[in-house]
Amino acid sequence: MALINLKNVTVGFGSPPLIDSIDLQIEEGARICLVGRNGAGKSTLMKVLSGELQPDGGEITRAPGLKASMLPQEVPADLKGTVFDVITEGLGEVSGLLARYHQLAASLGEGGKGVMAEFEKVQHELDLKGGFHAGSRVDSVISRLQLPADADFSSLSGGYKRRALLGRALVASPGLLLLDEPTNHLDIASIGWLEEFLLGYPGTLLFVTHDRMLLEKLATHIIELDRGKLTSWECDWKTYLGRKEALLADEARHNALFDKRLSEEEVWIRRGVKARRTRNEGRVRELVKMRQERAERREIAGGPRMKLQEGDSSGKLVIEAKGIVYSYPDAGPGATPVIKNFSTTIARGDKVGIMGPNGSGKTTLLKLLLGGLTPDAGSVRLGTRLEVSYFDQHRRVLDDSRTVQDNIGDGNDHVIIDGNARHVIGYLQDFLFTPSRARTPVSALSGGERNRLLLAKLFSKPSNVLVMDEPTNDLDGETLDLLEELLANYSGTVLLVSHDRAFLNNVVTSTIVFENGEVNEYVGGYDDWLRQRPHSQKSTTEPELAKKPGRESKKKAARPKLSYNDKRELAELPGRIEVLEAEQHRLFETMAGPDFYKDAEKAAALKTRIGEIERELGTAYVRWEKLEAAEAVSE
Repeated sequence: MALINLKNVTVGFGSPPLIDSIDLQIEEGARICLVGRNGAGKSTLMKVLSGELQPDGGEITRAPGLKASMLPQEVPADLKGTVFDVITEGLGEVSGLLARYHQLAASLGEGGKGVMAEFEKVQHELDLKGGFHAGSRVDSVISRLQLPADADFSSLSGGYKRRALLGRALVASPGLLLLDEPTNHLDIASIGWLEEFLLGYPGTLLFVTHDRMLLEKLATHIIELDRGKLTSWECDWKTYLGRKEALLADEARHNALFDKRLSEEEVWIRRGVKARRTRNEGRVRELVKMRQERAERREIAGGPRMKLQEGDSSGKLVIEAKGIVYSYPDAGPGATPVIKNFSTTIARGDKVGIMGPNGSGKTTLLKLLLGGLTPDAGSVRLGTRLEVSYFDQHRRVLDDSRTVQDNIGDGNDHVIIDGNARHVIGYLQDFLFTPSRARTPVSALSGGERNRLLLAKLFSKPSNVLVMDEPTNDLDGETLDLLEELLANYSGTVLLVSHDRAFLNNVVTSTIVFENGEVNEYVGGYDDWLRQRPHSQKSTTEPELAKKPGRESKKKAARPKLSYNDKRELAELPGRIEVLEAEQHRLFETMAGPDFYKDAEKAAALKTRIGEIERELGTAYVRWEKLEAAEAVSE
């Protein structure tokens, strides 16, 4: 059953419109990921779906009684009260009564008759409005999200604030849950918990995320907002990437043929007399239409071209720490140090990831390693010729009152890049800021645009040591891929604090992990840490999905040995998969042809076959993996 139907919906902030005559149907039970570049209009579309924003044109139809709740990208600055109060706000009309009831119930023992009288009055009103049933949902959500009900919301860490806002969205039991960057400010353990929670969520999900692991595990349907238009892909993330590449290639071929024909027609019209004859008026009208179509075409914007400026090489030794110990100054006597007896040696070219729960001391460790703090015991030695650039997740180096251009140029029209002067506007275009956007105040930027601006500021100075504290928040996939490539090819040293598991896997060569009150060092990225971490230690940063000790060995012991038929099937599966993939490739090539959609019946049949192949391949791969695992055990 369709929960929401959008027909010809337009939202315009200038010309061309941000959302341009789109259609969308959201079915019950779907798990949809909305993708698109920063600034493409994803958050705007989610506000339209939630009812917070009315479109400029088009029609929206909702299923009767549908409730939609939204987790916003940023934590609102004006939220006050306890966690209970904030979550109760999600109930709407009875939220004020429930919050007051909760406050009065907590003070009954200390108050007099006046408090009791007000308590009974509020209790009666809640009875009349069915508020107690809603109140039990608040208690249930708080319990499920493991939140401190009476804690002041403003005192919570960023991760717990996000949990509380998720609770506010869930408490109304929405049929449609909208999540805008739900992993922002969450540590790795919380992201693992969120994955598990959302995989078991019974309602319909539509979410925006930069976390590729979450996307791959959760999404069963991809919708893409690109140049104002919405495209729907009924497949998982990896399949979408292949189909999208084929579609863009087809679009490029179609545009090239169109432009060639238009050029030929322009040559013809300039010949003059023949073009003005009556029998050619139809051709002239067609040329006018072609001109209009070409003028209205929205080209694919160029990708980011950001580039790291590398300084002179540092010395071979970058940082050497020996037995460092540090306690927070206000922790009091006898407090457990946040870092104790930690030693490490970081050499030129190392790329070190730093992981741990929010508040565990990751930023403190960075300051100790870079000389910004003095350890209580132990020593830190810095190498020679260090040129350090620092990416701050809180974006404190950005001045919200100044324009994007002024934040980079600091009043100058040019910046020096690789020894050459470049105009600030041209430099910012490498980071996907148009000239008009470059003259916009920073306060008007989205979260992803702010992070791109921070990267532009960081990369405008030469460095041989890059320190990056959560650089991936809110970045679109294209920028994230390029940043990964830049860091992987950077000849200097990288210190990277991140909760992005895929990013850590693709960039770092070693990890420093805060776990169980200790700071330990491992070779490799996130997946390598999971493999190396001792089973006897339950890490505070390990996702809730991780296997419990002993579970894997029991599963292996229960696997039967391969039968004769299983062995024959295992031998035949690679060939079967190869045949299916070859057929799939041929069908995708057919889809990319210019005449594909002329025969609607044939196109529909071909799409159906592609769906069948994908299901067959999925089943085949799962079966192959299972048989190979069983064969390994039997050997």
